[in-house]
Amino acid sequence: MTLFRYGTETSDAIKKKIRVFAILVVVSFLCLWMRIWYLQILKWQYLTGLSENNRVRMVTLPANRGMIKDRNGETLVSIRPAFNLYLTPEDAQDLDSSLDKLSQRIPLDREKLKKKMAQTKSFKEVLIKGDISREEVAFVEENNMGLPGIRIRAEPLRNYVFNSLASHTLGYLGEISKARLESHKGPAYRQGDIVGKNGLENIYESLLRGEKGYKEVEVDVSGRELKTLRKLPPESGNNLVLTLDVKIQEELEKLMTETAEQKMNGSVVVMKVQTGEIIAMTSKPSFDPNKFAAGISPLNWRALVTDEWHPLQNRSIHGQYPPGSTYKIVTALAGLEEGVIKPDTSIFCPGHFRLGRGRYRCWKKSGHGSVNLHDALVQSCDVYFYTIGHRLGIDTIAEYAKRFGLGSPTHLGLSREKRGLVPTTQWKLLNKKEPWQLGETISASIGQGFNLVTPIQQAVMMAAVANGGTLLKPYLIKRIEGSEGQVQKEFFPEIVGRVGVDPDHLEQVRKALRDVVNGARGTGKKSRLKNIIVSGKTGTAQVVRMKSNEELEKGEPIPIKYRDHAWFVAFAPYEKPVIAVVVIVEHGGHGGATAGPIAGKIFKKYFKLYPPPPSPQTL
Repeated sequence: MTLFRYGTETSDAIKKKIRVFAILVVVSFLCLWMRIWYLQILKWQYLTGLSENNRVRMVTLPANRGMIKDRNGETLVSIRPAFNLYLTPEDAQDLDSSLDKLSQRIPLDREKLKKKMAQTKSFKEVLIKGDISREEVAFVEENNMGLPGIRIRAEPLRNYVFNSLASHTLGYLGEISKARLESHKGPAYRQGDIVGKNGLENIYESLLRGEKGYKEVEVDVSGRELKTLRKLPPESGNNLVLTLDVKIQEELEKLMTETAEQKMNGSVVVMKVQTGEIIAMTSKPSFDPNKFAAGISPLNWRALVTDEWHPLQNRSIHGQYPPGSTYKIVTALAGLEEGVIKPDTSIFCPGHFRLGRGRYRCWKKSGHGSVNLHDALVQSCDVYFYTIGHRLGIDTIAEYAKRFGLGSPTHLGLSREKRGLVPTTQWKLLNKKEPWQLGETISASIGQGFNLVTPIQQAVMMAAVANGGTLLKPYLIKRIEGSEGQVQKEFFPEIVGRVGVDPDHLEQVRKALRDVVNGARGTGKKSRLKNIIVSGKTGTAQVVRMKSNEELEKGEPIPIKYRDHAWFVAFAPYEKPVIAVVVIVEHGGHGGATAGPIAGKIFKKYFKLYPPPPSPQTL
């Protein structure tokens, strides 16, 4: 009986266990079926993509960026092959271990790399370092099996053939910013792309960059390419042919090289007076855009942005300076046009000009005596122009300054060009909330006070004086060519307007400018040439109000940043003008002593390369 009950209880227990086991089996199969349904029905597209990416990858083929050439076909910017190091995080079995091993020979910015990876989609490559050395290439290849997900690609790299030459005009490249990437929808750009950041590289980015290519490749479990399945080759970008002449540009760069005696910060602009073509243009100090091409290091970037002399600033279009005595050209023409003086009007200069209780000194303490317009321009007599300015008034002077393009952007074609400043009574009321003072007109009449100009504006003004009163738009691009050299677009001279000045009055001023350089008492004698008649005007622009001469006499040299700027603006030849040259040397002192000789050497170089047609050499 006991055995029967025991056997019955055992049978019931077994049945219960079987039921539990059956339920577990059913639940397990149900869960398995639901998981299969989830993976194959709901997530099939995502998982298929992952699987395919694990076997087949779409690799971007970078396009060759278009070249930039000078007016004679000399290559200024090209491309060269470079080895770039990439990482695909999903292919790296132990990412930290791989990066540790890589760091033994290749310096890495781990924080920057992590940020890039966080912003990158699955199975997309992240640039670790561009333009690695051959030694670094050898290290990666030797340790290839121990660095899964890390590979080297041979890609085109921007090459600035003459290093820092015309760097502010050409610009530089850099990795695309997040904001710019978001503003460009579509496949044209992706994270890590290198784009134009400044200068012509930025302005003509869409023409220079070309079109990317693509290829489908089969990869192994470590992401190494096994074979190419399909390929769409990239298309090269267009080429730019500039108005610049590399030989003249090199001369500018050489002449503006810092010496032990003089810190040569500033700008030089050379412009054709009949067309507006920019033959050469430099800004100092400059930088080497090659350092940006493969990604500039944080150390080099900090050095550039913290430099007190601002090497990234394009002084030719961004530098705003008081024009100093070069502004006397405007005051002289305004005086002639408005009839407040005639060419033979004499004004006595005792060395100062009195206005009420104010006393405004001439640069020559002993004075120039009785001078007419010609003598006043040749000797740069301040008192003569104080007198004209007082008779004209600030608004009349401003009207003529604007006729010559001052106070407005020239629209050269580079970004963020400054407009300078031509002050008026209304301007001061709006911006300073104060009425204009008569004494301020005295200062403004010789290019001081609130007046500000850029070197490119000065070049436009001198071209108008030289060519008889035509205001031209300066330009840098001669034509755009396709990758095979076919012309796609050409650029031609563009007339902005006429200055509306009597040709006889212009000729009176031109004759005086000729004698500024070639006359016995001219302030620009150091720019004189033997066979070419140069016409120009010196200028010394005060930076701060200081009793400079008195301090020097006491043996206390003025700090460089407080010294006057040196200007020289000129054109040549006098008879049939071809080019205008504008030179400003920041804190260079007197224009005739510092800027004038630089202009003279530029004219000499230009006319040695491109001799002018024969003409009478008479004064």
